[in-house]
Amino acid sequence: MEILDPSISRDDQGLYGTDLRENVDYKDKTGLIPAEIPEDSQSCVKARFTLGFLGFLGFALVYAMRVNLSVAIVSMVNRTETEKNTTDACPVNPVINGSIIPPPSPGEFDWDEKMQGIILGAFFIGYVTTNVPGGRLAEQIGGKIVFGLGVFLTAVLTVISPFAAYWGLYPFLAVRIAEGFTEGVTYPAMHSMLAHWVPPLERSKFAALVYAGSNFGTVVSLPVSGYLCSLELWGGWPLVFYLFGGLGIIWYAFWLLYIYDTPAVHPRIDPKERAYIEACVEPKDEEDLGVPWGSIFTSLPVWAIMITQCGQSWAFYTLLTELPTYMDRILRMDVQRDALLSALPYLTAWIVGLIISTLADALLARQKISPLTSFKLWNTISSLGPSLSFLGVIWAGCDTTIVMVMLSGLGSLFGAVYAGNQMNHIALSPKYAGTLYGLTNAAANVCGFLAPFIIGRMIQGSETLATWHTVFWMAAGINMTANCFYLLFASATEQPWSRGNS
Repeated sequence: MEILDPSISRDDQGLYGTDLRENVDYKDKTGLIPAEIPEDSQSCVKARFTLGFLGFLGFALVYAMRVNLSVAIVSMVNRTETEKNTTDACPVNPVINGSIIPPPSPGEFDWDEKMQGIILGAFFIGYVTTNVPGGRLAEQIGGKIVFGLGVFLTAVLTVISPFAAYWGLYPFLAVRIAEGFTEGVTYPAMHSMLAHWVPPLERSKFAALVYAGSNFGTVVSLPVSGYLCSLELWGGWPLVFYLFGGLGIIWYAFWLLYIYDTPAVHPRIDPKERAYIEACVEPKDEEDLGVPWGSIFTSLPVWAIMITQCGQSWAFYTLLTELPTYMDRILRMDVQRDALLSALPYLTAWIVGLIISTLADALLARQKISPLTSFKLWNTISSLGPSLSFLGVIWAGCDTTIVMVMLSGLGSLFGAVYAGNQMNHIALSPKYAGTLYGLTNAAANVCGFLAPFIIGRMIQGSETLATWHTVFWMAAGINMTANCFYLLFASATEQPWSRGNS
């Protein structure tokens, strides 16, 4: 395949290799070069848009089920002992919206900060174990059943979580680990589906729409969870698990009815849309010789994605799992009433992600920027923004308004990640995109366990502003160091081992 515009180097052909009729020579499965790629369907409701919409809702639900514990645990835990160890916190402001905040009711579980860190991180023990198998399984049997069951089983486990918590600490930990196990297949399975369904120059925007469901789910889950925890019905906090788990079960029925693994097996797809997708998307080889693990593990471009995802995940999960605790213990904000504020960083990241991804695709389509430069530029922005926001939180101290401006303003630049490393896997190897994403996502989400676990140990017995500032400095430093590795070794070229070459 050759790009007709000589200004784009061969090393940067990763995204352009199979798209744009005016820019690409495309060989079909017979080896012939068609005069042009077929026109896309003009229908407003395309099959790949349905995939995007239900994928968006699926990620919204799995993230709602993942993060609701971050709010619920504040109501679940008896805070008498933990508050005794909280020093150097911000002064309490008893007036919010003209009303006096009632004293928090004691929770039912005596979990100290260390144990809470273990509980919040237990999910990731299961999560990291199924990322790679989930991606590989999706490549072999199709992403529909793998992604669908991942969401459905997570929903079932979420519904039974309150019963497990009342049964005891260890059953609750077991359910959280199992939730991670079932949810771990979702991202790599979806990545495998996108490689079959989405033309390359739509991928940044499409991925932003689908994967930004995680931000949307967080935006909805945090304030809704806060409200449900404030109710007296069934103890309040169990409602958080019943609601989102129940919605996940309902979602699964729609997924089974409307989604298919590839355009070729979709019975209701517009023939024009199918022809367009199959002409643009890299065809899958008939013979699967197995994953070239040795080549993958020695590939610096793969390591570049993995390392930067680790840094970004550390920063992301520091915010995701610990912000409600920081707001409650240090800033003295009422988490039940102000959970909407906890959601603001994810709302702004969602909006900014859609804008940046649309811009990134437009720049690529007009050949204003090469794919490799695009990956590196947006990945740097997605790492720099949150890192600066953490430093801004340190500078703001107890000023809650400035804290939220920093997290919701600079932190929103994390949305650029969808135009950064998130689509880099498909550029390196369309054939093994699911496996690659599973591998890098598993490594990155080890930080999902390490971040709350290490932070829990750091703040145990010394929950002060100074200790939390160390937490934020550490997150910013890890994130930016990892991005530097990505800048040095990232690639947008399909790797030789992707096609079976050594």
